[in-house]
Amino acid sequence: MQDQVFVGSVVLADRVIERGWVLVSAGQVIHVGENAPPSGERHGGPGFVVLPGAIDGQVHSRSQKDQEDFVWSTRSAAAGGVTTIVDMPYDEGDLIATAERFDRKVQTAGEQARVDFALYATIHPNDEASRVDELVAAGAAAFKFSTFGTHPERFPRIPLDKLYRFFAAIAPHGLAAGVHNENDEMVRAAIAEIEAQGITDYSAHGKSRPPVTEAVAMAEVYELGAATNCSAHVVHCSIGRGYDLAAGYRAQGFDATVEACIHYLTLSEEDDVRRLLGRAKINPPVRSKHERESLWRHLAAGNITIVSTDHVSWSLDRKSDPNMLKNASGVPGLEALYALLLKGLDQRGLSLSFAARLLAHNPANLFRLGHAKGALAPGRDADIVLARRDPYTYYAADSSNNFVSWSPYDGLTLPYRIVGTFLRGECIMADGKVLAKPGHGRFVRPVRRAGQR
Repeated sequence: MQDQVFVGSVVLADRVIERGWVLVSAGQVIHVGENAPPSGERHGGPGFVVLPGAIDGQVHSRSQKDQEDFVWSTRSAAAGGVTTIVDMPYDEGDLIATAERFDRKVQTAGEQARVDFALYATIHPNDEASRVDELVAAGAAAFKFSTFGTHPERFPRIPLDKLYRFFAAIAPHGLAAGVHNENDEMVRAAIAEIEAQGITDYSAHGKSRPPVTEAVAMAEVYELGAATNCSAHVVHCSIGRGYDLAAGYRAQGFDATVEACIHYLTLSEEDDVRRLLGRAKINPPVRSKHERESLWRHLAAGNITIVSTDHVSWSLDRKSDPNMLKNASGVPGLEALYALLLKGLDQRGLSLSFAARLLAHNPANLFRLGHAKGALAPGRDADIVLARRDPYTYYAADSSNNFVSWSPYDGLTLPYRIVGTFLRGECIMADGKVLAKPGHGRFVRPVRRAGQR
């Protein structure tokens, strides 16, 4: 296979090379330069943007049994420029809480995946912290827990005393403990109050999970991280106050990271939840326009660690109940992730480098995948995305690359179109057509920090 050269505005985590190029050989990046490109099979050119393949750090491929699965989630990923997904452990009917279940998921996901994948693990609340060691050995990229109990088996709440022991067991391995950040007691009280008042419209969900329920849970998570020396990661934050908290803990020297889902940066309660109802129900809720712009200020200030989708493709019957509180929570977004973030950056005059940092560089570091993923840099996998300014109106049903035909982003105008996705130097999507077959993707194991067991 001859060398490849990707030409255009090359977007790195710290700068954009306007007349840049990336030289690739045998599936790895060899050199990044500017001005006259070297010889090789050429991709892109003037008017193209060359970006690192995205790592979506929060994907639920199996939340609904016999629904999407990896064969479809990774097809959507390839279509949108996502070259690695990190899948959550809350598979319906199969909580990924033992090494045996983890190994089985690696095998079955590997048979389906079109892009590379890493996996979260979790611990059942009835198990002990000793499970951590076997899941680390199996290749977990991080651990996921919840301070709110959505379901006692599929998505259980972990009591704080147990969470403390789990954090302490994870810390020596150098991996992150990610936590769903809603205070269970406060949310349940708020839900009961809203139901007692008979509120069922679009506003019911936000009122049932007010911002303070997030902030309180985040403070608990970061304090547990501080007490155990564990990397504490909040997997989604919809409120500016949460990013203040994370920044404060980092200023004190703790490894406190925080994730902004693309829906919090794109949608608002007044304009979108009011219009979409259950199709925009997400936990924590989509907040006000004021809160959304607060998140963009935190993004510009460097207070957001990564951006993800929290992707889940619920069937529409689970998203169409007129009583807002009875709908399932979560939305699909893999195909639109990159284009939506580029739109937001473009609207606010922010550098495209934020996209490389938040969708590639930082996720690779968070999940300890930086040995292979996350950057247009020598020695890394040639996971590369080509985009160009070509405004279009997005509809999830148009591409045939999504399991469900609905999206909360339907009807949005996106200024950049993802026109090519390359995984380890091989083109897996061209002009909207996904070329990668099931089984093309590989399981990626983390490399833990030096000195850790």
